[in-house]
Amino acid sequence: MNKYKDLIQQTFDFPTKEFKVEDNKLFFNGVNLMDIIEEYGTPLKLTYLPKISENIQNAKTIFNNAIKAHDYQGTYTYCYCTKSSHFSFVMDEALKNDIHIETSSSFDIPIIRNLFERGKITKETFIVCNGFKRQLYRELITGLLNDGFVNCIPVLDNLTEIDYYLEHVKVPFKVGIRIASDEEPKFGFYTSRLGVRYADIIKLYEEKIKGNPNVSLKMLHFFINSGIKDTAYYWSELTRFIQKYVDLRKVAPELDTMDIGGGFPIKTNVFFDYDYQYMADQIVKNIKWMCAKNNTVEPNIFTEFGSYTVGESGAVLYSILDEKLQNDKELWYMIDGSFITQLPDSWGLDQKYIMLAVNNWDEEYHNISLGGLTCDSMDYYNSEAHQFNIYLPKIEQGRKQYIGFFHTGAYQESLGGYGGIQHCLIPAPKHVLIQRDENGNITHELFAEEQTSDSMLKTLGY
Repeated sequence: MNKYKDLIQQTFDFPTKEFKVEDNKLFFNGVNLMDIIEEYGTPLKLTYLPKISENIQNAKTIFNNAIKAHDYQGTYTYCYCTKSSHFSFVMDEALKNDIHIETSSSFDIPIIRNLFERGKITKETFIVCNGFKRQLYRELITGLLNDGFVNCIPVLDNLTEIDYYLEHVKVPFKVGIRIASDEEPKFGFYTSRLGVRYADIIKLYEEKIKGNPNVSLKMLHFFINSGIKDTAYYWSELTRFIQKYVDLRKVAPELDTMDIGGGFPIKTNVFFDYDYQYMADQIVKNIKWMCAKNNTVEPNIFTEFGSYTVGESGAVLYSILDEKLQNDKELWYMIDGSFITQLPDSWGLDQKYIMLAVNNWDEEYHNISLGGLTCDSMDYYNSEAHQFNIYLPKIEQGRKQYIGFFHTGAYQESLGGYGGIQHCLIPAPKHVLIQRDENGNITHELFAEEQTSDSMLKTLGY
């Protein structure tokens, strides 16, 4: 008999650091998922909070190793990109690790105020304010600056944004400038809509910042959509960015920080292969080499990791409701949730996730497609969306089958409209937080119940 366990072990290097099987049941970071399912049911979202701290510490170690190895004179600062997940439990866990924050909209600023009031951050915490800023966002940033948040840094996204701060900020403050990087050749346009053109950077500095006693240029900011990858495109854009830093530093001696944005990838399949230490080494090495070549002081390095911070902490668990054979060869497993509403990236971007059976690893398996509960024909996950054919244990009468999608912790709640109206009014599932106590024992608590029909009716005006 061909067992599901044999298939996984023959196909992947299994077990892994995060996944193992005991007594026919899947464990995720040491958590027995069947125990969680038996207590809370499915569908279910969970967040394993220690993974957030683990990844932050890994990135800090990686970059500090590179700084030490290359005798780099600048420092490294880890910022969390809040748009990946704004939940309080994510912010609280991340901030245990002496990190800083990057924001992207006006509604981030009340979160900053709340974190300060609760003693989670101080007025010395770096608040890197990105994005194209409308009036309210500029007002709230100005409020932080005037209230003594000395390391709040509005990153200028266009040529006129600074005018508001110069008029309304009453204390000396620092700004950054975001560079509009070129997109990958396959992208729909050549240059990012975000940031200031390379040709306008020095002109912006000289006309509106240089010589003004109330404002100084702290940071040059860089980000590309494809992330930090070992490709000719990435290294070409990074080199161009470093050169602009070198050129700008010649006229802006107060400039001392280079923000290389986010982009560390997360594991989206069990075959994942990415050398984080190599990439950090090469980034630090390239910056150091170009600064030495141009007799320029090496800058401090900031990163803004979002998905890397929180992505691998998340999972979504489903039960299989039934199977449907739709023709001679297409067998469907119907889940008790929806991909469109609960894992929108799998639907909108063909995002890949690690998908594994939670139980019945000793049973026979077969090739299936997964269908969601909405009436939308696109609510599915199959070998076209997945990286490989989907195989799961065979269903038999009286034997329940559960499955899990893993590393789903970034963006899915906000993209799915958490607490709002879902497609076909499929409710948002329960959400469970998993933590470890001071002795390393697993604890869990319910963060949110399944969304109710009453909450939806209220939103819809009934």
